[in-house]
Amino acid sequence: MSTITAPPEAAAADLGALKARQQAAWSSGDYAAIGSRLQIVGETLCEAVDLHSGERVLDVCAGNGNATLAAARRFARVVATDYVPALLERAAARAAADGIDVEEFRVADAEDLPFEDGSFDVVLSTFGVMFTADHDRAVRELLRVTRPGGRIGMANWTPEGFIGQLFRVLGRHVPPPPGARPPSLWGTREWLDRMFGAEARAMEARPVNFVFRYPSPEYWLEYFRTWYGPTLKAFATLDEAGRDALAGDILALIRSLNRAEDGTMVVPGEYLEIVIHKA
Repeated sequence: MSTITAPPEAAAADLGALKARQQAAWSSGDYAAIGSRLQIVGETLCEAVDLHSGERVLDVCAGNGNATLAAARRFARVVATDYVPALLERAAARAAADGIDVEEFRVADAEDLPFEDGSFDVVLSTFGVMFTADHDRAVRELLRVTRPGGRIGMANWTPEGFIGQLFRVLGRHVPPPPGARPPSLWGTREWLDRMFGAEARAMEARPVNFVFRYPSPEYWLEYFRTWYGPTLKAFATLDEAGRDALAGDILALIRSLNRAEDGTMVVPGEYLEIVIHKA
């Protein structure tokens, strides 16, 4: 039976203002409204890591559970973690609705995972761990909880893709805090080699497109500024003139990438699908 477990009361490290800002962003809106449309990414990632029935899997920054459900459908023993309890509740409801058994839903921080070393055969993250405040610490935790010979599978937006470009647009209007590193670093092979290479027996990384298909560019903009935490927070920070300018720049970006000619939106969003084989 699926359970949701809260973290222990003892505080870990002080994660600072950046972490607080990020957690507030992901807790706002309703990421499940966005994430449920990305389900195919979790399915293809489970195939990329060659997931086997019975393997113990950790989904880090699980959100509303795309990779969790994909792994559980393949009869893996899955633990889902996120630091936004409401998202885990949505993931648990999805699992129950589909009759899928998930071992546990646990509130936890990707930078301080509450598991013993080498606890999991496979560790997954789809568009999640890339948004942590402390990249180095998050990398160490992913590696620590993966058993020797296990696999780490990630889907991370690339800097050149639609979402990478979107975050650059947001950053021009609402500059990130000093010291914040771009999440899209996780979507570059050079950075992954530097961060994981010493602990990796092998690494595969290939660019993949998730295609954003929406009724129109304007519909996408309204949808994302309502439900997607980072976009919602960016618009909330600005005055009316600033919001209008940001909306115009986002629509210009979409139109520059849109391959539809019938008024709808069909925009490829490049991400990097990564499989790291731990030594």
